[in-house]
Amino acid sequence: MVDKKTLASFPGSFKKLFGYLMDETKDLKVLFHDFEDGAEGFELVAARFCYNKKSLDCINFWTWSELLVALKECQDLLSASDSSLILEKILDCVVTRLASLVVASPCTSSSENTRISWWFEDLLVLKIDLIDKVIRMSISRNIDHAMISKFLLCYQRSRFLTATPTEKCKIMKVMINLLSLLDRSSFSCKLLFGILRVVSSLKISSHHKSILENLIGSQLDRATIDFLLVPSSRRKGYVYDVNLVLRLVKAFYIEGRCFVLASRLRKVASLVDSYLVEVAADCHLSPSKFAALVLVLPDDARESHDRLFQAIDIYLEVHGGLCEAKKMKICSALNYAKLSTDALKHLARNPKFPSRIAIQVFINQQSKLENLFEDKTHLVDTFSSSVFAEESIDEKVSSDQVLVYAKRINLPNKAEHLDVQLQAMQCTITELEKYCGIMQTQIGNIPRTRLSSLGNNARFLPKLCS
Repeated sequence: MVDKKTLASFPGSFKKLFGYLMDETKDLKVLFHDFEDGAEGFELVAARFCYNKKSLDCINFWTWSELLVALKECQDLLSASDSSLILEKILDCVVTRLASLVVASPCTSSSENTRISWWFEDLLVLKIDLIDKVIRMSISRNIDHAMISKFLLCYQRSRFLTATPTEKCKIMKVMINLLSLLDRSSFSCKLLFGILRVVSSLKISSHHKSILENLIGSQLDRATIDFLLVPSSRRKGYVYDVNLVLRLVKAFYIEGRCFVLASRLRKVASLVDSYLVEVAADCHLSPSKFAALVLVLPDDARESHDRLFQAIDIYLEVHGGLCEAKKMKICSALNYAKLSTDALKHLARNPKFPSRIAIQVFINQQSKLENLFEDKTHLVDTFSSSVFAEESIDEKVSSDQVLVYAKRINLPNKAEHLDVQLQAMQCTITELEKYCGIMQTQIGNIPRTRLSSLGNNARFLPKLCS
């Protein structure tokens, strides 16, 4: 209740109305008919114009409970867009208490989590507009971001129990905006995907969905395959939301700007490969979407292309009627130099892949073989050829035997011919690898005196099998 002396101290109608009654000792009652917002509205007006800064000078000495009561009364009287000196003063005091941890915890538990988050429940009664103001002010005061993100999750779960669909949308919009202001390490990838699941069932704007996806993309390297397996809408046809994953990967690059750590890129590549294996068996997944997935990452993102090959193999098995052009588009993501020997063998004799792929594999293997021959020649020229004379004869015989065998058999088609040539190459590669091991051992057994006798030529010794 506003006392008459305070009202009468101001000029205007109040002073004229109460001035001659100042000496009266009895309580005074004033009736306002049809006053907008009723008694509560009048109290707010009276508090604004009468008390101004006078009675707020002692607000720093208010108890925590008194601050909460005042804050709740302000939110009941003020609209979301309203700015009040009283509200700002109360908010400032509340956040200052939280930042300095001056307020003694009413909890008896000594748990660290309880000690830090005891105030969560006190603020759950506030509406989302006021929570927005509290959190923004808390961020400006450098209150721990991890604690803020935990409170937001706690608030969302608590308010959703009784909120209407419209209120839920408003809560999620504010929550997403506030999370975007926090340090990325202050919340988990699991939290973000949980919010994504909630948002997918609400009519929320594409702008806020984009903000959320950018947040997820910024820490995609911390996600697991289970997070990515988000069901697509029924009208899209395919099982999982492939478009979402494509957007998340692109957001990962955008967040990293022009530089992304190789270790983080490798983790994202491994995650995408696992996702490709999962979605490859979807008979409704179009070739264009699958091609977009296999090509979404650059070549240097993967150290090995074996899992990528596995996913493509599964997809071509399920989608057997694809034309050569679409198959070549999908297979263009493969780097044959990053395929293992077993994967190359499988690819060369796999009828599901375009015939041109087998030729490219053969050319790649031939290039590898030539490089190995060059390395072997360099090694032999550097060291005494007598040490390896017997092994060289064995190599020639072994290679000749494979080639003779290839000439004698009747090859029914080009694929089998290429397969035999690949086997011959692999035999030679195996022999050369054996020689590398032998030479490594021989060099290790050479006495230091013999190495020193080589004089200045020792600096030109090649590095073997490193």
